[in-house]
Amino acid sequence: MLIGILQTGLAPDALAPEMGDYPDMFAKLLDGHGFTFRTYPVVNGVFPDAVQDCEGWLITGSKHGAYEDHPWIAPLELFIRDAFAARVPVVGICFGHQIIAQAMGGKVEKYAGGWSIGPTSYDFGSETLTLNAWHQDQVVTRPEGATVLASSGFCENAALLYDDRGLTIQAHPEFSSAFVDGLMKTRAIGVVPDPLLAEAATRLDVPLQDKTIAARIAAFFKAPRT
Repeated sequence: MLIGILQTGLAPDALAPEMGDYPDMFAKLLDGHGFTFRTYPVVNGVFPDAVQDCEGWLITGSKHGAYEDHPWIAPLELFIRDAFAARVPVVGICFGHQIIAQAMGGKVEKYAGGWSIGPTSYDFGSETLTLNAWHQDQVVTRPEGATVLASSGFCENAALLYDDRGLTIQAHPEFSSAFVDGLMKTRAIGVVPDPLLAEAATRLDVPLQDKTIAARIAAFFKAPRT
């Protein structure tokens, strides 16, 4: 199954040579599930010709806000709506989670409660899963028809399901703890409060359930559709 990765951000230059860029992380996360990947750096204005060019789409994280004025934001929202209309499955992670909600009529904003960093527990109803977080922006109003799959005390709309069209997750299952540590030492300096970084550093050895989420993403992509 061919999955198109819509890349909306770039890993820091200091980390990418050793740890890879975001498409590399998703290929590693979903390894063994029978997918091949094609990357479109939409952050640089490179888009697919049509939503049918791939059998599913995955929108990455980004340092940008979904509400910011970038020339690629509106075309990406249109692409999302077109993919939903064509029932080509779309998965969104962090920024991807937010831009899908915004494209479908929800609201995203910089959360007044601050940042969520590092291993974080999410209530998925039947189980609690721990995944790496890295965000301040949140979906504060979910679109009509979106079902909440997961929440935390910090983030009410932590995972959303749009029937068989979209699956979105605020956390970063593709982020290793080593990568989060690297972000804390590079991108976070002067941006994320020092006490929050110090506290997050004490949790970096907490086991993650990234493979559980990878299996759910894979099952969503492969589910039969009319």
